[in-house]
Amino acid sequence: MNKKQKKVLIRIIAAAVLIAALAFVPADGYLKFVLYLIPYLVIGYDILKKALKGILNRQVFDENFLMAIATVGAIALGDYKEGVAVMLFYQIGELFQSYAVGKSRRNISELMDIRPDYANVEQGDKLEKVDPDEVEIGSIIVVQPGEKIPIDGVVIEGGSTLNTSALTGESLPRKVVSGEEVISGCINETGVLRIQTTKEFGESTVSKILDMVENASSKKSRSENFISRFARVYTPAVCYGALALAVIPPLVRMGVLHQAPEWGDWIYRALTFLVISCPCALVISIPLSFFAGIGGASKEGVLVKGSNYLEALSQTKYVVFDKTGTMTQGVFEVIGIHHNKEEEKKILEYAALTESYSSHPISVSLKKAYGKEVDTGRVSDVQEISGNGVTARVDGVLTAVGNAKLMESIGVEYKVCHHLGTVVHIALDGQYAGHILISDRLKPHAKESIEALKRAGIKKTVMLTGDMKKVADQVAGELGISEVYSELLPGDKVEKVEKLLGEKGEKEKLAFVGDGINDAPVLSRADIGIAMGALGSDAAIEAADIVLMDDDPLKIAKAIKISQKCIRIVYENIYFAIGVKVLCLILGALGIANMWVAIFADVGVMVIAVLNAVRALFVKNL
Repeated sequence: MNKKQKKVLIRIIAAAVLIAALAFVPADGYLKFVLYLIPYLVIGYDILKKALKGILNRQVFDENFLMAIATVGAIALGDYKEGVAVMLFYQIGELFQSYAVGKSRRNISELMDIRPDYANVEQGDKLEKVDPDEVEIGSIIVVQPGEKIPIDGVVIEGGSTLNTSALTGESLPRKVVSGEEVISGCINETGVLRIQTTKEFGESTVSKILDMVENASSKKSRSENFISRFARVYTPAVCYGALALAVIPPLVRMGVLHQAPEWGDWIYRALTFLVISCPCALVISIPLSFFAGIGGASKEGVLVKGSNYLEALSQTKYVVFDKTGTMTQGVFEVIGIHHNKEEEKKILEYAALTESYSSHPISVSLKKAYGKEVDTGRVSDVQEISGNGVTARVDGVLTAVGNAKLMESIGVEYKVCHHLGTVVHIALDGQYAGHILISDRLKPHAKESIEALKRAGIKKTVMLTGDMKKVADQVAGELGISEVYSELLPGDKVEKVEKLLGEKGEKEKLAFVGDGINDAPVLSRADIGIAMGALGSDAAIEAADIVLMDDDPLKIAKAIKISQKCIRIVYENIYFAIGVKVLCLILGALGIANMWVAIFADVGVMVIAVLNAVRALFVKNL
């Protein structure tokens, strides 16, 4: 509890003790009025102050005004105990609400804890602590064990393990070595890292994430907008309704029925009507549900840019995927060596040395599979043939490493590979030596994620890729994806998404999941753009509505389940609050419900709705 909440709690206890004590004090008339005025002012002075301020600012109709009129009216009618009790229970409800909001804010503030306080910048042979905002691109910063990486950059010296849990929700540490990119917000766990910054702090990953989460509340859902509009119309309507209830029946009794007007009875009913009508439960619990849902999702590494996107995600029935980097790892690996006359290690050694000067992803995968330091002194006469491969001399042996066109151009007869993947043929001194098969592997949870989406109520899964048809069909078949379209350019992907948008139902939503770099046009065109594997990707954070902070496709189904739970809670609160209020308003107008029923209809419903809203925070086991 914060200081403000503790102060309110002390006032609640003091007022409750005074009311209990007054039950044993034999007092009447003005003395009773003065005695009950003490606990009333202890518990309600701030509400009266806010109500008066609202009247002076011409913003009359709010819950403070309703409470002030209802309680002052009850005391004026001599119902001292009821008037003070209404204010007491209202403040108890407000305390519950304040605590619940605080709890969900603390969950988001845990995410906000990724903001670094300082950066250690190298100045000659000294380290200077400076504000991250002051660090320029290209500066050398040193990150000690236990410190947060303040700015995105490249490790130029040192190796360590990084704790990325604040960004991804995953506890597994990530190893980094010299030459690798690192992003801000991660905690350095073991070794000292010297990092050369590649971005300013304002453009770094941590700044973009914080900005996105902080602005999430400004993008309201349809449910929130409906409640705001509802409250603006509803509050004045019930105030005028209460006024009519207080005045019209007594006048009708007097003028038409020639009976006693019973002003006190009808005013009491009107005041009860006012207390019941207070829209706090809806106005507070609906935004709180979305706030809690976004907070809970953030803890799981799912960043939602606004409650409107959370609501739309709950209606998703079509999920469209990119392939490379989304359902596959986007990292090429050697998966086989075929038709080789030399032993496999020797083939890999020749291939890695021949490709030693190239930075092409295939060359990188060959060097990685070789697994040793490449001695470029053994390589000479390197010639890169664009689109075909590389020729060179390795230990005096003329080597050719490349595709079928390269083999044809040097007159070497090669063997066709019947496996799916990228084939790298190798010739040594003009003789065919075999071929290496390189492939992009599926992500560990890719198949599981498609099954999880189907269980979450997704009607159709579609994969769009620029890859060859054979490869695309095999991947889609392995994963169990409903439809696949291959050999597409980025523009073709947009066309396919537009066609699918035309086919779906009016209330159904389509989500596109991409790696956020070349898929920015499609991410923007879909109902919901979800960026996969977006750790440190600017394009993803900018173009997507939802960003999954790690590479796990299983998080897509998790994000949908979080949104479905959040929306279910929102509608539970709407139906419950409106249902109870309508029933109690009818009973209040008929004189059946007294002020104690009114207290339950206002404070009780609010507390129940708020506690229900807090459930949206708990998403770990979805």
